[in-house]
Amino acid sequence: MELTVSWQTISPERTPQRPPAIKPVEPGNRPKWSVMIPVYNAGRYLEQTLNSVLGQALPEGEMQIEVVDDCSTDINVQAIVRDIGQGRVSYYRQPYNVGSLRNFETCLNLSKGYYIHILHSDDLVHPGFYEHLGSLFDTYPHIGAAFSRFKQIDENGATTALQDIEAPVACVLENWLLRLAEKRRIHYASIAVKRDVYEDLGGFYGVHYAEDWEMWARIATRYSFGYTPALLASSRTHEESISGQSRANGQNLKDLEFVMKKINTYLPASHREKILKGSKKFYAHYAVETASELWHKTKNTKGVLAQIQKGWRMYKDPILAYKILQVFGRIMTNR
Repeated sequence: MELTVSWQTISPERTPQRPPAIKPVEPGNRPKWSVMIPVYNAGRYLEQTLNSVLGQALPEGEMQIEVVDDCSTDINVQAIVRDIGQGRVSYYRQPYNVGSLRNFETCLNLSKGYYIHILHSDDLVHPGFYEHLGSLFDTYPHIGAAFSRFKQIDENGATTALQDIEAPVACVLENWLLRLAEKRRIHYASIAVKRDVYEDLGGFYGVHYAEDWEMWARIATRYSFGYTPALLASSRTHEESISGQSRANGQNLKDLEFVMKKINTYLPASHREKILKGSKKFYAHYAVETASELWHKTKNTKGVLAQIQKGWRMYKDPILAYKILQVFGRIMTNR
């Protein structure tokens, strides 16, 4: 059913400095799932995203599907929801642009289901996603979250990377916090979290890039994670997204370093130094690879230099220096 509801408790502070509280659901009949779709100016992908959910949607009493629009200006989001959803998808528009973190907070507070899937409006779920993750929650009722393997795609839907397999079969992951602290291993599109976990720990905060990494690590300090190696979601990277914009100005590395240090405080003291050093090494190399990709796609010299400078400050080794020289060589020869 298409529905506009009122949510008027959002703070004007766009970047909360602590996890925002998520209120419990009022007593009554609740769906099993809440698929919450935050959107801001990614209208050209929204139809694909909605169809990927509707193609495997449970009945309305078992699955809430709602688009939460942060005052998009590129397209009439409500019209797309009406035309594609045919009354099955609810719609809420913020009273003003609140930013991504506050929009996620709204998604969580508007959700009614026991399991919440935050699916960005440019990402996709593959057939069987809700069936497989639902089975994990049923099989392992003590877990707080469940996720699948995913792939990364570009603006045209072409595969650019496959996420590593975390375990060969569906299971509850062991030593997950330590493994997760090394690098980002989960994306929004591939994970569902019990609502009462968000009620316990609060929502997303601090930064607008890699905030999900911190959230999953915070959850891992208290709850187990279920996992399936089935490839059930696609995470899209494109230059208009928040991730794409942050790479263009180097903000992604600042945010990543904030998150690394925050996650490091969640670890046993004996593991902190080694894991933080490994994380910085991984993301320094990631920064130079991002610089190379930026040059290839956009010839954005300012963004390329921002990635290289921040990566080199984060960690230094001979291989990294060689990669940087290769990027500079391509810039000098305009290749």
